[in-house]
Amino acid sequence: MAMYALRVKARKLRKQGKPLNEICRILGVSKSTVSVWCRDIELSEFLKQNIKKAHILKTQKGRLLGARKNKQKRLIALQSGVDFGKKTVGKISKRELVLIVTALYWSEGSKSESSTGFQFVNSDPSMILMVKKFLVSVMKVPVSDLACSVQINEVHRPRIGKVLNFWKNLLVLSDEQFRKPYFVKTRISKVYENHDTYYGICRLIVRRSSLLKYKMLGLIGALKNEAGVVQW
Repeated sequence: MAMYALRVKARKLRKQGKPLNEICRILGVSKSTVSVWCRDIELSEFLKQNIKKAHILKTQKGRLLGARKNKQKRLIALQSGVDFGKKTVGKISKRELVLIVTALYWSEGSKSESSTGFQFVNSDPSMILMVKKFLVSVMKVPVSDLACSVQINEVHRPRIGKVLNFWKNLLVLSDEQFRKPYFVKTRISKVYENHDTYYGICRLIVRRSSLLKYKMLGLIGALKNEAGVVQW
C-alpha cells in the first residue's frame, strides 16, 4: 500500500478513536510516522475516554495473564519439589529416624543442666508428631508417660479449648496428660491472617526421663563426632 493510502487509512482510523499503537499494528507503520500523520486530529472527549478505558482494560488483562503464568510456574516448581522429595527420601529406616530426631532435639530440645528430663518444643505439628513417633517406636516410651503443655499468646485465650483439642487429637493424649496452658502476655499490634488456625507452641514432655535426656545428649555427641563438627 502506497504511503499516501496508508496516511489516509491512518487518519480514518484515528478519527474513529483508535489508539496510535493499534493503528501502527494494523498498518505496519512506526508510531512516530502515525503521530505526524494524525497530530492535527482532535479527538472528542468521548473518544478520549474510550481510548483510556481500552488501555486500562488491556493493562489489567496483561497483568492477569502475567499473574496466571507466574502462578502456573510456581505450581509446576512446587510439584517438581514434591516429586524430588519423594524420590530422594524414600522410606525412612529406624536409624534414619534416630538421626532426624537427634538433629531436631539438638536444635529444639532441652539440653541444659537446669532441665530435669526430656522436653521438645516446637509449633510445627508434624515435627511434634515425628518426635512422638520416635519416642514410642524407637525409645519404647509408654504413651502414658507422655505429657504436654501449650504456650500461646493471651489474645488466644477465648479459643484455648479449640487449641488444646487440636493437640489432644493430634497426639492422641488424654486430658490428664495436658498441663495448664501458659499464656504469653506480650501485646500483639499486628493482625495475623492465621489467627484461627494457629495452635501455639507445644512442649512435649516425658515424665521421669532424666536418663532419656542423657541418651539424647549422647546421640547428639555421637552425631557431632561422626559429622566431624569442631567444638569451639
